[in-house]
Formats: sequence, structure tokens, C-alpha cells
Amino acid sequence: MDRFLDATKGAPEHPSLRKALDLWCGPASKALDLGCGAGRDSLALLRAGWEVVALDQSVDALDALCVQADSSMAGTLTTLCQPFEDNTPLPAVDLANASFALPFCKPEAFTDCWARITECLNKGGLFAGHFFGPRDSWAAKDHTTIHSHEQLLRQFESWALLELNEFEFDGKTAIGRSKHWHLFEVIARRS
Repeated sequence: MDRFLDATKGAPEHPSLRKALDLWCGPASKALDLGCGAGRDSLALLRAGWEVVALDQSVDALDALCVQADSSMAGTLTTLCQPFEDNTPLPAVDLANASFALPFCKPEAFTDCWARITECLNKGGLFAGHFFGPRDSWAAKDHTTIHSHEQLLRQFESWALLELNEFEFDGKTAIGRSKHWHLFEVIARRS
């Protein structure tokens, strides 16, 4: 298993997902966890009673998630091994979670990926996720999708934007490397 999966296995859910779950008004339904990694958010959704479709391009990540899911969760967890750039339609869900995942969608594929996320989310459903800003130290990488505050406002103009929080700080990655972070946390309801 790679260092990222080892470092994040067993970690608590991201605060953005916790906020989205607190904002959800109905009973637990079906959720999509995009770029699920070792499964920290997928497992929190499963524990909260959601049926989860966990998507990641890494077989190792999906295996790590399945090992952590107890047998009572087996019937409510579906895994999809595919990249964001795959044009396969996504399942209809009430919550789409993308914690630190969408910046790794290739820039030329992001518009299509975002359209598929929007289409899969039922009206009234919630999106929770993160986007990297232009001052992030990974912003110069060709394969990273970057958004400004203004771009995100346009991207979510037809949504009910519940949270748009901007963070900028020097810190570390999950595997302990120094990094300058510039990111946006978004929680929005599809209109």
C-alpha cells in the first residue's frame, strides 16, 4: 500500500463532510465519494447509515476501504475503479463528496467531470468538497485543476451556496511533506 493510503487509513472524516451531514435534512440516502482514497469519508457515511458508492482510480485505495468496512456495511458499499476522466455516467445520489479530490482531475477533463457530478446529484442534494486556489504550491503542475474564488462563484451560481471558505497556510501533506496550501471548502445544495 502506498504512503498516502497508509497515512490516511483510519483517519476521521473531513470536517466539510461532517458539516454537510449536519446540514442534511432527510434520512440517510445514497452518497457518492469521489476520489475516496483509503475511505475515511466513505466509512463515516456508512456509519451514518448512507448507501455509498466509493470511486477511486486506485485498486489499492478501494481494497483499503473494503478491508476497513465491517461485514454489516458490505451490502451498502459499492466501489468503482475509474478515473475522473472516465465518461461513464455517475449514479444518482443525494450527496456527492469530493474531499481534496477534484484538483487532481485533469484540467481539460474538468468541465465534463463537473457536468457529470451535477447531473448525478438529485435536486436538493448536497455537494461537499475542496478546490485548490491559484496560490497553492501545486498550482503550477500541469495536471492539477485550479480555481479562483470568482470561478467558484460562477461554477455554483445556480446552486444554493451554503459554505465557501478560503484557507491559506503553510503546512504538510498527508505524508509529511511541506506544502503551501491555498484551498476552498465548498458545501452547496443543488437547486
